[in-house]
Amino acid sequence: MCNLTHGASVQPNVSQQVTDHQLVEQIKKGDKESFTLLVNRHKRYALTIASRILLVDEDAEEVAHDAFVKAYLSLSRFKSEAKFTTWFYRIVVNLAISRVRKRKLDTVEIQEAHHHLAVSSDDIMEQQDKQFYLNRAIAALSQDDRLIVTLYYLDELDMEEVAEISGFDRNNLKVKLHRARKRLAKTLQSIMPQEIESIVQ
Repeated sequence: MCNLTHGASVQPNVSQQVTDHQLVEQIKKGDKESFTLLVNRHKRYALTIASRILLVDEDAEEVAHDAFVKAYLSLSRFKSEAKFTTWFYRIVVNLAISRVRKRKLDTVEIQEAHHHLAVSSDDIMEQQDKQFYLNRAIAALSQDDRLIVTLYYLDELDMEEVAEISGFDRNNLKVKLHRARKRLAKTLQSIMPQEIESIVQ
């Protein structure tokens, strides 16, 4: 139904003008092109969220794909007053966590996380890129921390939406985010002390 790797091309002028809610209404009427446009618009973040939880690209692609299929089949239950991204990303999170539980990978052991962080000097020389180190540091966090940090840094998501998508209590979310960011900063510092201030704001 949808291809997350090589999405069909869409007209830029159309994609920028049509809202998510308008696309949903068109999809409900059977417009397949609108669904393709919706997939292309949100597949990047869907993959990002899934990969942060699962840490395996292949699994993340499957979950993101399944999330779009489930969303497509559930559009009749989508409430127009809700924000589509909040509703959809919640589906992604639920499916990703279910995949983790199914494979009995509820947490990432710290030894495994450090293994992911272990890179040779040659690799570091070839990967002088902030995103490279940031991804490695996030991979070392717990599943909950990875999810919160990822959602917080997504465009246009506020704390209320992060709470709704993640399922965490809103009253405790700020504390959890603060602690997660501190752990992220500490991990980044262990990888590249000279760059820490420019990566974590």
